[in-house]
Amino acid sequence: MKISILGNNSALPAHDRYPTCQIVNIEETYIMVDCGEAAQVLLKKHGISWHKIRHIFISHLHGDHYFGLPGLLNSMSLLGRTEALNLYAPAPLMPLMQQILNVADTVLSYPLQFIPLPDGIATIADNSLFSLSCFPVEHRIFCQGLLITEKAKSRKLLPERCSYYEIPAAYYKQLKAGQDYTGKDGFVVQNEWVTEMGKPEKRYAYCADTLYTESFLPQIMNVDLLYHESTYLENDAERASSRYHSTAKQAARLAQKANAQQLILGHYSSKYKSTLEFEQEARSIFASSFASKEGDIFEI
Repeated sequence: MKISILGNNSALPAHDRYPTCQIVNIEETYIMVDCGEAAQVLLKKHGISWHKIRHIFISHLHGDHYFGLPGLLNSMSLLGRTEALNLYAPAPLMPLMQQILNVADTVLSYPLQFIPLPDGIATIADNSLFSLSCFPVEHRIFCQGLLITEKAKSRKLLPERCSYYEIPAAYYKQLKAGQDYTGKDGFVVQNEWVTEMGKPEKRYAYCADTLYTESFLPQIMNVDLLYHESTYLENDAERASSRYHSTAKQAARLAQKANAQQLILGHYSSKYKSTLEFEQEARSIFASSFASKEGDIFEI
């Protein structure tokens, strides 16, 4: 699983930072997480193909998280997309998108499957490769976080060892599931002799715009990678709270409580030209903290 940071600023583009947008790559299936107004430009700049985007998640309807969506949807159509696209977002977004398409007399060249986000904790997508689950955060308007779970892989066969023990190919599925093999002579071939561990489950939690709260802590416990907004530094903690945002130190405290492996900071206020202090403040509490930069790739 690879997370590419495109936009990492809050409401306004400033200091060569753009509003929120990320791409999560799971075996070349792309999930876009929020779609700030520069999304198309940043995709092209960093060589990320929109063809591989199969899912788009919009956390909430503040413009810096979805103003890039109408243009992206239209461009995909102009360039001849035919693959279905799944859009997960607060319910009011789809009528708005449809109105934009209607006034331009635009008919998309591909199926756009809209899945409205529920109010509470829910699984919104589940397939053989990964699952997507949303959870409420605490922002000024309805806003959901996202947990992306890449599923564990079955055990990996060791072909030479399977041949050595003369295990028929018809039994390989059971071996991948962890079963032993008993030959005709009654000899039991232990599973670990002919297989090795598959890839373990990987989990990435995206805590969208939110004030500091532990209300969703159970949903993000023990994640491999945690993104948590850090709009302000600690000396602006009161402003952060009044605007339903968080500080870098607060994000670090939550990462520590969640026993996360790493923390990504982002959604910086435009009042700050540099993001160095965000990383310094967070690391004073949680050492594995990183102030995101455009183009950063975090791999789990």
